Amino acid sequence: MVTAYLGPRGTFSEDAAISYAGPDGELLPMASIPALVAAVETGLANNAVLPIENSIEGAISTTLDLLIHETELSIIAELVVRVRLYLITVPGATLNDIAVVSSHSNPLGQSRRFLERCLPKATQIAALSTAVAVQEVMEAGDPSRAAIGTLSAATMFGGQILAHDIQDLQTNVTRFVALAASKAEPTGDDKTSIAFLLKANVPGALFRVLRPFAEAGIQLTKLESRPSRTEILEYVFLCDFLGHRDDPTIAKALEAVAEECTMLKVFGSYPRFPLENMTFSSTGDRA
Repeated sequence: MVTAYLGPRGTFSEDAAISYAGPDGELLPMASIPALVAAVETGLANNAVLPIENSIEGAISTTLDLLIHETELSIIAELVVRVRLYLITVPGATLNDIAVVSSHSNPLGQSRRFLERCLPKATQIAALSTAVAVQEVMEAGDPSRAAIGTLSAATMFGGQILAHDIQDLQTNVTRFVALAASKAEPTGDDKTSIAFLLKANVPGALFRVLRPFAEAGIQLTKLESRPSRTEILEYVFLCDFLGHRDDPTIAKALEAVAEECTMLKVFGSYPRFPLENMTFSSTGDRA
């Protein structure tokens, strides 16, 4: 089985792919999120792991737009990866040496408090990815340069971890989904993701769509909207809820929802990730 992921190596996307495929799984790094979908659709990979939302930055718009408009692949799994950020330098560098810090723009923003307090005079430079930032620092061999990246990137490129868990929020996580041409079977603890378009933007329209879920006792876990890309100020709603589309109660509710929409697309039903089992303590932990 080949699992495609958003490259390069040494990123949180690779961590997610390894978590999904296992340490012995065959991984295929791709250059963009659309390329991941193409890899599965053309047979280059059996499945693909894509980031879909971050607990701080919010939804990954590229992934959502692909699911809404461009692919019939199904979500077959979800996984949540804890975002732990490390300040990485060449061996022997100290905090006082650092004049430049580079990383992807998101980790730079997610480490704002650390940078303001510990490196207030350092210049911040955006890189293509956390892994690229670490690689460039190590290749330069300059103690005045540091990167914000992952533990795996530090290990891969031989970097020195000068500080660990520098992210503003210790509960920062990124949710990923696995896409495939197949569908996931019910497990008894599942989640379903859908997208729908209201018939008309009138009072009570969204209420009428959501009412079947409430009447059936179905727990919604997320509701958001995105521009439809077809009409001005028209929005596609995206909803996650507990349960599998093959459950009779869920299937009946989806039939009622479809009657109130001009478009209803089920992205997939898949095993729910046990977020309640995650731990976020970092005291004395550099792993």
